[in-house]
Amino acid sequence: MNLVLCLLSTRQYLTAERIRRIVPGYTDAPSDEAFFRMFERDKAELRDLGIPLETGSAGFEVAEGYRIARRDYELPDIDLEPDEAAAVALAARLWDSPQLAGAAQGALHKLRAAGVDVDAAPAPAVQPRVRAAEPALAPLISAVQAGRAATFSHRRHPAAEAAQRTLEPWGVVSWRGRWYVIGHDRDRDATRCFRVSRIVGPVRPVGRAGAVRRPGGVDLLQIVAGSAEPPVASYTARLWLADGHAHGLRRQARVLGRLALDGVDGDLVEVTLPAVDIAARWVAGHGQDAVVIEPASLADAVRSRLLAAAGEVG
Repeated sequence: MNLVLCLLSTRQYLTAERIRRIVPGYTDAPSDEAFFRMFERDKAELRDLGIPLETGSAGFEVAEGYRIARRDYELPDIDLEPDEAAAVALAARLWDSPQLAGAAQGALHKLRAAGVDVDAAPAPAVQPRVRAAEPALAPLISAVQAGRAATFSHRRHPAAEAAQRTLEPWGVVSWRGRWYVIGHDRDRDATRCFRVSRIVGPVRPVGRAGAVRRPGGVDLLQIVAGSAEPPVASYTARLWLADGHAHGLRRQARVLGRLALDGVDGDLVEVTLPAVDIAARWVAGHGQDAVVIEPASLADAVRSRLLAAAGEVG
């Protein structure tokens, strides 16, 4: 990742020696021979991944230089459906979180400090609405990627005593606004999923890397859906939805008619929703594109969430 950021963020060719000085990880090589082994291994891995690594003259230096051309690396314009855009937004939220963005930002700061011409990163086009702030999230993802088991303390419900668990994690997924880790529970010798927000204290990896493998044909979302308690539908609400927006709510709604709200055209819909706190989160996530007409209790809950979000931004 550090090598890709380095070669992608510069327009000039960088020699191996210059890369060694500015890319984290290479500076720890005990000898020239060890560095070049690492560098050749990483170059081969980038080419195996299909990343276009260019070679050329590094200015006045005799040695060969390297870079990654953005025109070959970046994807063309992509049109996303609403549900696809939501998935991309969720992934973007992960890499925007402080736990996972620190390494990338640190690498860019090192490049700029070393005098490398770094292109300014564009602002993200999609603004996610799912939080990824649980402290246990980043170490669990790292354990999944490394193929290592992990130990942690987990509460079955908020009032329960935390119990120590050892899990061979297969993946981390989001389900109805909450994060879950799924895998083989060594203590129960069975497949289990754990809500990440109920993990107490640090997550510690155990065992060697590559020892844990996700079984073929396993659907992580299906496991979570079968284990997590589904919300109980409690009442029917009437909402105003702006034209062309709030597709997630529209899929569950019945259109009653047309309605203009503050000069904006939309639909008056009827939809069955779960408990007020969950429903308020769903509706508030659509911002100004969804307005509660009735009941008043849901309208007040949505208004409170939006005011709280505005306060955090301010």
